[in-house]
Amino acid sequence: MRHLRVGVAILTMGNRPGELRDLLDAVAKQDTPAARVVVVGNGSPLPSLPDGVTGVELPENLGVSGGRNAALARLREFGDVDVVVDLDDDGLLISPDVFTRLVDLYESDERLGIVSFRIADERGRTQRRHVPRLRAKNPMRRGLVTTFLGGGHGLSMAMLAEIGGWPEPFFYAHEETDLAWRALDAGWKVLYEPDLVLQHPWTSPTRHAVFHRMVARNRVWLAKRHLPALLVPIYLGVWTVMTLARARSMAGLRAWFGGFTEGLRTPCPPRRPMRWATVCRMARLGRPPVI
Repeated sequence: MRHLRVGVAILTMGNRPGELRDLLDAVAKQDTPAARVVVVGNGSPLPSLPDGVTGVELPENLGVSGGRNAALARLREFGDVDVVVDLDDDGLLISPDVFTRLVDLYESDERLGIVSFRIADERGRTQRRHVPRLRAKNPMRRGLVTTFLGGGHGLSMAMLAEIGGWPEPFFYAHEETDLAWRALDAGWKVLYEPDLVLQHPWTSPTRHAVFHRMVARNRVWLAKRHLPALLVPIYLGVWTVMTLARARSMAGLRAWFGGFTEGLRTPCPPRRPMRWATVCRMARLGRPPVI
């Protein structure tokens, strides 16, 4: 019996050569070796890469979604990858059995589409925002969820062939939720597996200058693309109230409303509203698509 083969996709902007080298070393030390490893220079030249690692240099920064699609395209050209693992270039695999355990998960369930790793810092702490469920107090609670973490995860190539790749217009923010909602609507499963760990520095999402605008714009696009018409105003209304309640600066709030307005004014096709059966399934999983 042939085991499923793992491909690895890493994006970099060329500003973390040391961290990238450490990550590639950790990938090379996995008990189950990766069939392919692709590193995408997202608008930046790549450093010297180890033998067996394929580099792709993009002339401009296409964002998270565009860069990951470029990696997927290269992996598809090889034609020998069943599961792709996306990793942040400043992350680190601290256990050598991550790929082995990931392959076991996929081989045990043919409808498993996405496996979300646990993100933890060097002290083992997981930030609340890195737990893909509403009840995020216990980051060690395993189970099926409705979204996943972009920093470290596995994706079924069969699933991607059915539902399509990353939403390139999003550039950055909510691209994982867009992919997860499409997967759920097509009958695939999303699993949060906290025993699969990507070590990653403790960070704040607001470190990105475009954070507030992108988050707001893409949330509107997410609703317009995927929600039944009845739920669109409810979803956006809930998130507007939550944003106002959580606001810490007027500058951030102005950027958020600017992005929200941009999302309302601009299209982001295609519109393919999810089935009501999917809405109910997400509600049973603990996160109906209104929050």
